[in-house]
Amino acid sequence: MAAAPPDNDVLWARGIVKSHHGTPALRGVSLGVREGEVLAVTGPRGSGKSTLLGCLSALLPVDEGEVWFNSAPVHTLGRAGRERLRRDRFGFVGSEPHLVPELTARENVALPLLLAGAGGKAAHTAADEWLERLDIGEIAKVRPDRLVQSQRQRIAVARALAPLPPVVFADDPTAPLHRETAEQVLRILTSAARSHQLTLVLATHDPELVRYADRAVALVDGRLTGPVTPVPRGIAAPGTAGAATVPAAGR
Repeated sequence: MAAAPPDNDVLWARGIVKSHHGTPALRGVSLGVREGEVLAVTGPRGSGKSTLLGCLSALLPVDEGEVWFNSAPVHTLGRAGRERLRRDRFGFVGSEPHLVPELTARENVALPLLLAGAGGKAAHTAADEWLERLDIGEIAKVRPDRLVQSQRQRIAVARALAPLPPVVFADDPTAPLHRETAEQVLRILTSAARSHQLTLVLATHDPELVRYADRAVALVDGRLTGPVTPVPRGIAAPGTAGAATVPAAGR
């Protein structure tokens, strides 16, 4: 039997292989992510970043290899087990928001808290705090079809952060945003992770965004090619004055 991952790795993958309709997407990727770490996975479009996040987050079953979360094997879980893990332990932000169209912004953000058993008042209070943090508090009662793309994407970010899950996966979350808005959203994501000791796995093809991470690795043609040297920071270093603060909501 294979050994469990190191205790300080909240996520750990060994030799994972994944293909889509016969086309290789991951070719034997091994990777450890430490608890509380902000890890950036960079690489060009089509390099396998989304597939890697999908395998680490239990969205996709691996074809070969192992994925562990907190020393528990994910690769042995069936569909129902993977769904429970994603619902209870992970947050996810993609390049598209995938909001519930019938719900308001506040209700979309509160939804995962309500599903986890939070009371209605607590869930909606936490939702309002996160919407305010993302500078969209004024649209709390508005449904997604009346909002622009950047507002919808911020709602998705607030929804992922509100329950304060142990791990947040962000798959190119700033793709639909202008540079200034993208920088603000990345500051909030990374600040939330560090201040609440969350683990954040960020996939991006933008090398400038790597500077927000504690560590970065490069993925090309489904293989890790080594660490990435971050672009020098033009902002306050993590944990120093000037870093964004976030509400301690949802837990």
